[in-house]
Order: sequence, then C-alpha cells, then structure tokens
Amino acid sequence: MNGKGLAAGIILVMLLGIAGFFYRSITEQPTGPVACTADAKLCPDGTGLGRTGPSCAFPACPPPNVEFPDAQIAFALPAGYTPTTPPDDATVAAYMKTDPSGLESYIYIRKFALTASTTAADFIHQNAIMDASGMPAPPTAFTSVTIGDVQHQHRFSLVNLGRFEGVVMTTYYLSRENDVLRFDAQSRNVTNWTDPALDVSKLPANQDLRALLATLQGN
Repeated sequence: MNGKGLAAGIILVMLLGIAGFFYRSITEQPTGPVACTADAKLCPDGTGLGRTGPSCAFPACPPPNVEFPDAQIAFALPAGYTPTTPPDDATVAAYMKTDPSGLESYIYIRKFALTASTTAADFIHQNAIMDASGMPAPPTAFTSVTIGDVQHQHRFSLVNLGRFEGVVMTTYYLSRENDVLRFDAQSRNVTNWTDPALDVSKLPANQDLRALLATLQGN
C-alpha cells in the first residue's frame, strides 16, 4: 500500500469513529425533558401529585400522610400525634398525644393474617377481648359502621372493649381477603371512666381514629 492509500485508510477510520461517537450521543441522551402521563395520585388528605423525574414515578405523599406498603394501607395522621412504642409484634403503627388535662390518647394499628381454616368473622370474635373480664366480647357487643367517602369507603366491625382503671378502648376491625386490620382508640387517665353517662364516642382518641379511618386507603 502506498503512502496515499495508507493516509486515506487512516482518515476513513477516524471519520467512522467520529460518526459512531455522534450516533451514540444522539441515541443515548434524551433530546429534551421527559413527557410523563398526566394522571395524578390522590393522597389520603386530598393532596394531588403528578408523576415526576426521569422514570415518571409518583413521589411519596407529604405529611400528614403516612404509607405502609407492607400492610397495603395509607392514611392521614390526625394533628398532634407522634409515633410511640408498638405494644406487640402485630402492630403496624402506634401513635399517641397528650392534652393539657393529662388525658392520653393512643391509636394502634395491627394486622393479623388469616389461616385457611379461620374466617374473618371468627377471628374478630376470638380476638376482641373485654378488658374487665378477659373474655371475648359477645356477638351482641358488635355493631357495623361505614366510614369514608365514596372513593375510599370501608365497613368496620365496631366494639367497645370496656373501661378499666381509667382506660377506655374502642376497636374497629376491617376484614380483608387474607387478613384482618385492627384499629384501637385507647384513652388513658379518663377521670370519669366509671360514669355510666360517659359518651365514649366523644373521647378525643375515638374521634381522632374515626378521622383517620375516613382517609384510609387500601383494600
């Protein structure tokens, strides 16, 4: 090969290399911002979020929204509550707040898996233990209540598990396909807990839990 042929070959190789570089630059780099779909994620408190970032993923809902993917639930936490120590291994979340009078309000959320031989109804009646007697609550102690808006409406089994030494607790059970969620509203240091006229539904813990359940997302 003469000198001219060698030079031409070198120039051709260089041109092919430059062309390959520009081709990769064009094909591997986006030419502009990613266009995400216009659908929106509605958070439990009503906040709407759009997709964002190069993967067009929904961001996490901001506080007071709380999400528990393992339990497949999300909700808006009422104002004033902070996380507290879970009482047992079944607890998904535990929160408390204290008002100036010394009344303590607790909200506990538990998840129980169902066995193949146990129905949700059977489990609920076995699990609902009365504070004073230590016995399961009788079927007549349960009522059914629907909480939430049309989009996120759930039907709960409601039972008052009694009053004992200043502690008053109301429990809401939600039956699902493979498990049962238990939501407890527990009030401590209730000074008039022995008063037959005490309206348990008016206690802050119970009202706050119902507000939480009104925002509950998940099946």
